[in-house]
Amino acid sequence: MTAEPLEHALDRRGYLREPDPFPDPLPLVLRTAQESDLPELRRLDEAVFQEVAYPAFLFRQLYDMYAEHLLVLDDGEGHLRGYVLAATTALSRESWILGLCVAEERRRHGLGRELMVAILARLRDSGIEQVRLTVEPANRAAVLLYRSLGFRPEQPGGGLRRDYFGPGQDRLIMHLGLTGFH
Repeated sequence: MTAEPLEHALDRRGYLREPDPFPDPLPLVLRTAQESDLPELRRLDEAVFQEVAYPAFLFRQLYDMYAEHLLVLDDGEGHLRGYVLAATTALSRESWILGLCVAEERRRHGLGRELMVAILARLRDSGIEQVRLTVEPANRAAVLLYRSLGFRPEQPGGGLRRDYFGPGQDRLIMHLGLTGFH
C-alpha cells in the first residue's frame, strides 16, 4: 500500500484539507423487494415510524400478498434506504399506498418522489385506475409531495377523517386517478 502524496491532501493555500463531513452517499438502486430484504425492511420501518411501525408478522404477510408492488431503494451495502408498498385487489381497479418510507439521512433528495413515481407507473401498467393513501395531516412534506404528484383530498370534509386509526390519530385521505398519470 502506498501513501497519497501530501500535496493531494493540501488545499490551494497549502493547508491540510479537512475530510468531507458529508461524503456523497452511495448511489441507490430502485428494485422490487426480495424475501431476504424482510429483516432490513423491518429495521428501516421501525427506525422511521417507531411506535406506529408495522409489526413483523404483518410486514411478512404484506410481502407475501403484494411483493410485486413493494419497491425498495438499496444502497448496495446491505442497507435499504427507502421503500414504497401498494396493495391491490383482484376485483377492482383500485389500489392503496400502504407505506412510503425514506431513511432520515436520505430525505430531501427526491427519493420519496422517485419511489412514488415508480409505484404509480407500475400500478397504472397493471390496470389500476384509482390510488388512495392516508397521511398524517401534520406531515406537511408528505402532503406536499402527494399534491405535487396529483393526489387530491377525498370529499366530503376535504379528506380529513378524525380518529381514522384510533382516538387522536386523524388522517387525510387522498386519491389520484391514474388514467392521465405519466
